[in-house]
Amino acid sequence: MRLFLAVTVLLAGITGALAAEVGDDGLHKQAWFATTFRDIKEDMATARAEGKRLALIFEQRGCIYCRQVHEEVLVDPEVRDFIKDNYMVVQYNLYGDEEVTDLDGEALTEKTAARKWRVTFTPTIFFMPEETDGKKDVGASTVAVMPGAFRKGTFLDMFQWVHKKGYETDEGFQRYHARRIVERREAGEKNSD
Repeated sequence: MRLFLAVTVLLAGITGALAAEVGDDGLHKQAWFATTFRDIKEDMATARAEGKRLALIFEQRGCIYCRQVHEEVLVDPEVRDFIKDNYMVVQYNLYGDEEVTDLDGEALTEKTAARKWRVTFTPTIFFMPEETDGKKDVGASTVAVMPGAFRKGTFLDMFQWVHKKGYETDEGFQRYHARRIVERREAGEKNSD
């Protein structure tokens, strides 16, 4: 009986440690996500001044895929540290009412921005260019979009591919990702996708 209680307490502690914090808006949170006024031009300038790229992540209350990303991928030290070192991430609520200022200057709410930028699934991550002329909106300006929840390898590969400006080369993301899977397998890493 004591062993059973000890195991139960241990498992409860582990489960609690893996659970992502959920904010008042019902979205899972990371302490290192940036809190901004959601002016995309300003956020890009801030990210650039910090030597980083801007990434926008759309999520929604009750999203099981968002929870999966927060509890299984973003807690991985390799993923978390790479993103924290190289990106400023701003979270958006797919159905939120907070004001957003698009690159083209249009004032929107989070939910109208999501419709304008054609977000149809959560999580969806927009990777912003380093600079923009401000004539196009976010949807037309992104250098890459990651729609959905992926495992560690795919998730990290996308952030690394954008960081290396793979979108400017002949090696599209699918080829880059396939190459990285082979490299990880040859290095003896498991779950390399």
